[in-house]
Amino acid sequence: MSPAQQKLHQILWNIADDLRGNMNADEFRNYILGFIFFKFLSEKIELTLDHLLEVDGMTFAEAYRQNGEFKEALQEESLKKLGYFLEPKYLFHHFVDKSKKKEFFLDDLSSALKKVEESTQGYESEDDFLGLFDDVDLTSAKLGKTVAAKNDMISRVFLHLAQVDFHLEDSEMDVLGDAYEYLIGQFASGAGKKAGEFYTPQEVSKILSRIVTLGKDRIKSAYDPTCGSGSLLLRISRECKVAHFYGQELNQTTYNLARMNMILHDVRFSQFNIEQGDTLEDPQHLDTQFEAVVANPPFSAKWSASDLFLSDERFAQYGRLAPRTKADFAFVLHMLYQLDDYGTMAVVLPHGVLFRGAAEGVIREYLIKEKNWLDAVIGLPANIFFGTGIPTVILVFKKCREFSADILFIDASAGFEKVKNQNKLRPEDIDKIVSTYQSREEIEKYSHPASLEEIVENEYNLNIPRYVDTFEEEEPVDLDTVVAELRDLEADMADVDKRIVEQCKELGIPAPVFTRES
Repeated sequence: MSPAQQKLHQILWNIADDLRGNMNADEFRNYILGFIFFKFLSEKIELTLDHLLEVDGMTFAEAYRQNGEFKEALQEESLKKLGYFLEPKYLFHHFVDKSKKKEFFLDDLSSALKKVEESTQGYESEDDFLGLFDDVDLTSAKLGKTVAAKNDMISRVFLHLAQVDFHLEDSEMDVLGDAYEYLIGQFASGAGKKAGEFYTPQEVSKILSRIVTLGKDRIKSAYDPTCGSGSLLLRISRECKVAHFYGQELNQTTYNLARMNMILHDVRFSQFNIEQGDTLEDPQHLDTQFEAVVANPPFSAKWSASDLFLSDERFAQYGRLAPRTKADFAFVLHMLYQLDDYGTMAVVLPHGVLFRGAAEGVIREYLIKEKNWLDAVIGLPANIFFGTGIPTVILVFKKCREFSADILFIDASAGFEKVKNQNKLRPEDIDKIVSTYQSREEIEKYSHPASLEEIVENEYNLNIPRYVDTFEEEEPVDLDTVVAELRDLEADMADVDKRIVEQCKELGIPAPVFTRES
């Protein structure tokens, strides 16, 4: 981690400390991330338009004061390049100046947040900016009991953020993007079960993204049907160039985070399509197939499992629906429906999907016997996800498999380090998983390419120990050593008995009688 990133992380956490006493982690996360995003938008538009106006010898603020014609041209140029517009008087640094002078600015800040959204109306970027600041409630009593107290609290946050240099002029977007993910990760670690709604640990994201991009330097589309904050999708772009991102998210707050995260990582508004809604009940991208599909769906979530889905193209051919109390296979089948014929899909699920029977067993058998789309089963360590200690598994699917005669099983459950209360995959653990998947080699007590005949023999039960033997034989017992240790123990106990008798004599009390069997 660079010194700039370390400094940024510390400043962001100092802001969290200021807000922590007033509200819980979920709530102050929304404020901090919302204000980071506002600072980014302010600095991005000012840098972009200042650069554009260099030939005219003016700054954005100076040009905007000139006349109406200039104003219109600047607004059009900003909307074309950035997708939004913000007047100079609403830029972040003006609110910092007011904070230093202890001036009241809540009304102007409220207007500024609204102006960002209003500026996009009627433009291609409208849907991407709609409601982005809905979770930044400047009237909340949790910011302070009085208007003055609220203003003071936000002033302190802005003064903290003023110390941050986003290095936008150097195109160092990762400094900001990494900090954004760091903050999400910090809040996930304290958010318990809710963490799964918006965050996948970066180590798991790396595995998924590396697997779906193996051998490629560019993919045309990446899709996550339960995209949370969008971090998993963005991780793919660190492995290869992605032409377009697609995602869907149920939770309103995390849906907002995902769109902010895209823009913060300099993904143009025309390059992503993130929708809100229930992916299973109301899918938004059914007319599109994707080259890379990744997901960390909510584990064993409930869904309607309505009989109407038996005629849904995503599920009809399998003859059974995932049970109402466990939607894991519903997400799998939805994702497979969206997977391109030559694409790769990687999804994180609870271990139960490997061996549970009834409808899930029927679906599992159909996917292997009739489709032969399952490419690999990768067992991960327990306790690597925030809010749950259960062991998880990565299932990798391809519709056109290069190795169609077997399914690769990897038992990576022992490869981790313990960090506080969480288990964490190390870089070498991640590299071993990906390289083994790529080579499909047999490694004793770690991996095994199981033939389809083996799968049939096991009645389509995919429980990893059936295919990867990790049993460790115990060392043979040396009886002579055991006898010698027992004799040493008896001698020690005899010495203790002797000392007790001697102490009793000194105290003038009856000594106990010891009877020990050899």
